[in-house]
Amino acid sequence: MTMETIAFDERKAEVFAEKMFAVLDHGALALLTSVGHRTGLLDALGNLPPSTSTEIASDAGLDERYAREWLAGMFTAGVVEYEPSTAQYSLPAEHASFLTRAASPNNMAAFTQYIGMFGTVEDKIIECFENGGGVPYSEFTRFQETMAEDSGQTVLPVLIDKIVPLVDGLSDRLRQGIDVLDVGCGSGLALVLLAETFPNSRFIGVDISAEGLATGRNEAVRRDVTNIRFEQRDATKMWFDEQFDLVTTFDAVHDQKDPAAVVREIHRALRPGGTYLMQDIAASSKLENNRNLPLGTFLYAISTFHCMTVSLSDGGEGLGTMWGEEMAMEMLGKADFELLKVTKLEHDPQNNYYISQK
Repeated sequence: MTMETIAFDERKAEVFAEKMFAVLDHGALALLTSVGHRTGLLDALGNLPPSTSTEIASDAGLDERYAREWLAGMFTAGVVEYEPSTAQYSLPAEHASFLTRAASPNNMAAFTQYIGMFGTVEDKIIECFENGGGVPYSEFTRFQETMAEDSGQTVLPVLIDKIVPLVDGLSDRLRQGIDVLDVGCGSGLALVLLAETFPNSRFIGVDISAEGLATGRNEAVRRDVTNIRFEQRDATKMWFDEQFDLVTTFDAVHDQKDPAAVVREIHRALRPGGTYLMQDIAASSKLENNRNLPLGTFLYAISTFHCMTVSLSDGGEGLGTMWGEEMAMEMLGKADFELLKVTKLEHDPQNNYYISQK
């Protein structure tokens, strides 16, 4: 059968055209939402009664003309409501419950920041499509800040009460005092919280980012947490030998230069019987299984614009965000880990939590 004999489906074309119109609107909405989050406009709307653009801009400490244009876009998107007779805008409580910092960990506005951030490296990504290679961490503006806020929603609010109890008896052991390593700790906020909560345990955070480590050190000093230190190390060559009872990674393995080497180094760092707790993306290694995955397109975009390319920039494997649980379990097995369980938390359907033992 030739292409000429295949009938052109006009209705299918119309449906797809409508989808692409929606893509343009939704892409624009993502950028406007990110602006609203970063400027505090969404938080202001969440706290104010119906108000004029002047009142909203004043509350947020912003220029009225920009705030008014932003409000117009958010009104046409159906996010903000507008009353013409009073020229007042309002954010329904049902919308605020997913768009304000007060709604954390359900604040979806925080995640829209990725769209604008990735736009800043689009030209460099295009060059990689043409020539290969990758874009290094240093090219991503605000990456550590955005990831810290991401972790602040998915990890920090539930770290002590939900994540730690995933490992049987871990809370008691941490209270008694053990040695803990967090690999790829970024800004170190999760580790600082653990160290603050469990003062009898000892904590080390390692990362390749000097910027992230500086944030962690400053936060530890600010909160007077002394049972913690941060070290700049290559996760594939940490050189720790059976020094830790617990190792954690939070969304930090798949974008490494050599993820398998990182997992082997984690195994090497653990004492016999030690525990490895890994949070990573809940996806399949088989593309066909991700067809209807919630946020699947978003996650592949994150992979293209960040996780895959930063690994390739360092001559790495470039596994990408969507490496999948099948590959993750295989990698843990090859590193001689005993996988005890893989589970999810209700607030975080995007991630798996792998509990393994040496």
